[in-house]
Formats: sequence, structure tokens, C-alpha cells
Amino acid sequence: MNIKLMLEMMYVLCGIVLIVSGIYSIIDKENPKRIGSGMFWFIFGFLFIGGPYISPVVVGALLLVMGVLSATKQVSMANFTNSSEKFRVEQAKKIGNKLFVPAIMIGVVAFSVAQFTNLGGLIGLGLGAITALIIAMVVTGEKVDKIPYDSSRILQQMGVTIVLPQLLGSLGSVFSKAGVGTVIADLMGSVVPEGNQLVGVVVYCLAMAIFTMIMGNAFAAFAVITAGIGYPFVIAQGGDPAVVGAMGLTAGYCGTLLTPMGANFNIVPASILEMKNKNGVILKQVGVALPLLFIHIFLMYMLAF
Repeated sequence: MNIKLMLEMMYVLCGIVLIVSGIYSIIDKENPKRIGSGMFWFIFGFLFIGGPYISPVVVGALLLVMGVLSATKQVSMANFTNSSEKFRVEQAKKIGNKLFVPAIMIGVVAFSVAQFTNLGGLIGLGLGAITALIIAMVVTGEKVDKIPYDSSRILQQMGVTIVLPQLLGSLGSVFSKAGVGTVIADLMGSVVPEGNQLVGVVVYCLAMAIFTMIMGNAFAAFAVITAGIGYPFVIAQGGDPAVVGAMGLTAGYCGTLLTPMGANFNIVPASILEMKNKNGVILKQVGVALPLLFIHIFLMYMLAF
């Protein structure tokens, strides 16, 4: 089984969904920003479909175009008609908790594929989404023609912030290759007392959380902060690499709970739920994130040495 081909097919499916969303934007004559909105989704879909075969220079230029469209507020949601409140209440009573089955199946299928096959987690996630979609159609009894319409509606409700995970994920690689980790190590070398394990752990965990808040992605922060602080000031002082690495990454997640840069976790839900305060999710998570960060510092110090 050609794993690379399967993965490319998953990206193509994502691209098709994005292009369909662009079509809905273009044909919406009531939307004064339909051209800019359509261009945004078309470009995004094109990058997903043709990514490996497009020149990096072209990709960069297209991303700049998307950035300009977003910055100049040329991307807006098309006019989608949602089902009536009465219909949704009736369906909720009829379907009940069975509605959660498709969502759970995404995780179950993704985990199973990643653990018991050589296909990998990304393909597992794609297969999980397809499985969940089929089950959702069976559970709700909806028609197939609702798939592109409602997919586009939810996608546009999330808006331009849906681009952030891809951009922030690549930012970590750029920072790492640019030697940011080495610069941080040199800077911290004059601040952190040599041989002090506790201070090293505190600085590492705090840096992971803060840098994740800046980048919006713990994976992006991990490579840079672990190279610059985790290795020289914690692991090199005798810390267990497995413990330090695992808890360092999850310490970064504490920062994810506190930043609008973590758009897919903190801003997108607020948009979908139509919350008055767009930072409402973050404010609710502060009381969990800060104590959890201190627990990480304690556990890393106790378990790594």
C-alpha cells in the first residue's frame, strides 16, 4: 500500500472542501466581499492539492496574497441558511447521545490506524474523519447533498484563523534552522546558574509555555526551546530525556490554553458558539492552565532526577 499516495489523497480531499467553500463564496451575490473570499478559499485549496508540486516561491507568494486578503478584511462568511431552531430541537430529542458517536469514531479510527498499521497518524485521522462522516449521515438520516453545503458553512464560520495551524507548525522548523535555539541557549547561559537543576526546570517549563503562547503551537516551540534550554540546562544536568521531553511538551500546552494564537483551540470555538467575548474560552482556561504549569514544574523536577 502506497502510504505517500494515500496521504496525498487526504490532502486532495481537504483541498476539494476548501475549493467548494470558495465556490459558495463566489456565487453569493449578496456578499460584497465575495471575490476576496472566493480567492482566499481557492488559493488555500489549491495549495492543499498541489503543494508538493508547486515551487516554494509560488507557495510563499500565494500565502502573502492570502495574508493581504485577510489583513484588508476582504474575507467574509457567505450567506448560509441554517436549519430552524424547531428542527434542531426536534432532531436533538430524536437522535440524543448518538450524535457523539461520529465524533468519538474520529479518535478511535485514528488511534487504531496509528497503533496497529504502518499508515501513520495523519492517514488515520483522515480515515477517521471519513468514517465519522458516513456514520453521521446514517445517524442523522440527512441527504448526501448536505455535505458540501454544511462543510462550507462550518469552514467559513471558522474563517481565516483556520490557516494558523499550518503556518505556526512550519514556523518552528524555520526558527530551528535559523539557529534561534542556539541564540536562546547563549542568552540563558548568562542568566541560569550552572548546575542548578530546579532553576533549569523552572526556566524550561516557563519558556515552553511562553514561547507556545507566542507561536500558538507547542510542537513549534518544542524544537526551539528544548534545543536552547531543555538540553543544556535540564538534560545535560542529569535529567531523564524521556521525562523531560514528554513533560516539556505538555508544559507548552499550558501556554496553548492562554493564547489567541492557538486559534483552532481558543478562537474558533468562540466563533462557532457565537460567544460575545472572543477571548471567553481563554478566560475560562486560566484557572486550569496556571496551576497545571506549576504541577508540571514539580513533577518534572521530581521524576526527571
